[in-house]
Amino acid sequence: MSAQTVVVDAPTGRGVVQAKIAWRGPVLYLAIALLALVVFALGTPSDATTTFMVASPNDVVTIAPFAVPSQTTALLLATLALVLAAWAAWATSRRLDVPVWLPITFGGLVLLAFLVWVMAGNVNALPLTILLAGALTLSVPLVFGALAGLLCERSGIVNIAIEGQLLGGAFLAVVVGSVTGNAYAGMIAAPLAGALVGWVLVTFAVRYRIDQIIVGVVLNVLVIGLTNYLFSTLLTDNPQTLNSPPRLPTLPIPGLSQIPVIGPVLCNHSLVIYLMYIAVAVLQIMVFRSRWGLRMRSVGEHPKAADTVGINVNRTRVRNTVLGGAVAGLGGAALVAAGLAFTKELTSGKGYIALAAMILGRWSPKGALAAALLFGFADSLRRVLGNLGSPIPSEFLAMLPYLATIFAVAGLVGRVRAPAAEGIPYVK
Repeated sequence: MSAQTVVVDAPTGRGVVQAKIAWRGPVLYLAIALLALVVFALGTPSDATTTFMVASPNDVVTIAPFAVPSQTTALLLATLALVLAAWAAWATSRRLDVPVWLPITFGGLVLLAFLVWVMAGNVNALPLTILLAGALTLSVPLVFGALAGLLCERSGIVNIAIEGQLLGGAFLAVVVGSVTGNAYAGMIAAPLAGALVGWVLVTFAVRYRIDQIIVGVVLNVLVIGLTNYLFSTLLTDNPQTLNSPPRLPTLPIPGLSQIPVIGPVLCNHSLVIYLMYIAVAVLQIMVFRSRWGLRMRSVGEHPKAADTVGINVNRTRVRNTVLGGAVAGLGGAALVAAGLAFTKELTSGKGYIALAAMILGRWSPKGALAAALLFGFADSLRRVLGNLGSPIPSEFLAMLPYLATIFAVAGLVGRVRAPAAEGIPYVK
C-alpha cells in the first residue's frame, strides 16, 4: 500500500500529494480508554469509596481529606478519556494536528481512574502531595542524566556511559561530603567524577575513533567495578569517616512553600532540585535559541558543513561531552542528597532510564524533563502504594519504569529521529 495519496485541489485542479494517515495514536488512545472503562470503572465495587489527602502540615490553608464514590468517579474519568480518544480519531481522520494538551489531559484522566480503582475501599487516604513530591525528587537524577545525554548526542557523541557518570558522581559526593562534613562540598565535587568519565569517553571516540557504544558500556562496567572495589575495601572499613555524608538542607522558598499542593511539591526542596529547574530552563534556551546551541546542533547533524563554516567539530564534541558528564555527575549527587550512604551499584540502571527519557523527550530539555517525571512518578507510585497496602504487588509496579524504557527505546511512543551524525567519527 502506498504511503501517500493524491487528491485533486478544487481551486487549481492540480493533484496534491497527502501523506498516509497514521492511526497508531488514536487506536492506542481508544484501547487505553476502553481498558480504563472495563477494568478501572466496571471493575470497581459499587459501594466503595476512595479517599484523597492533599494537605501537608505547613500549608497556609488547611484542606481536609475527602472521599469520592469509587465506581462513579472512575466511570466519569474513563468516559472523559474515551471522549478525548474519539476526538483524537476524528481530528486524525480530518488530518488535523492533535494539540499537545490532549495526550497530557488523557494521561491524567486515565491515571486518576487508576488511582481511584487501586485505592477503592482502602481505609488509608492516598497522599497526593507526597506522591507528587516523591515523583519530582526521584526524577531529578534522571533529568540530569537525560540532559547529559542530550548535550553529548546533539554534538554527535553517543553517551551510553550515563550510568557510570551517575555512579561516579554519587560516589565522589558521598566521600567528599563525609570527609569534609559538608554536603555542599560533595555536591560540588560530584561533577568532577562525571566529567572525568565523559572525558575518557570522548577521547576514545574522537582520537581513536572506537565505537562509542562499546566504549560507553565498558566505562559503565569499569566504574561499577571500581566503586564496588573501593566500597568493599575503603568505605566498609571506615564507614563513619568515608560513608556518612550529611544531608543537603531543605531550602523552602518563603511564601511559596506554604501554598497547598504546589508549595510542598515544587518549592520545598534542597538546592540540587532548584539547580535542576535552572538547568532545564537554561539549556532549553541555549540549545535552541543561541549561537552556541546552533553550533552544537550543526556538529551533530552535518559536521562537514559545520567544519566548512569554521566550526571545530571535534573540539565542540569534546567540550560538550565533558560538560554533559559533569551534568550527569550532578545527578549522582542528587541520588545521595538525602544523606544516603553509598552502596554497591547505587544507580540500579537509572543511567539507562535517563537515556530512554532523552529519547522519549526527543532530544529536548523540556521533553526530557517530562519523560523523567513520568519515570519518577512510576517509582513514587510504587513506593506510596506499597506503604498503603495496595492489592497490586509492588514487583509489578517496580517494572513500570523499565517497561517504559523499553517502549521508548523501541520507538513505540512515536517516531523519533536522532541527530544524523551521532556515533559517526569525524575525520577532517
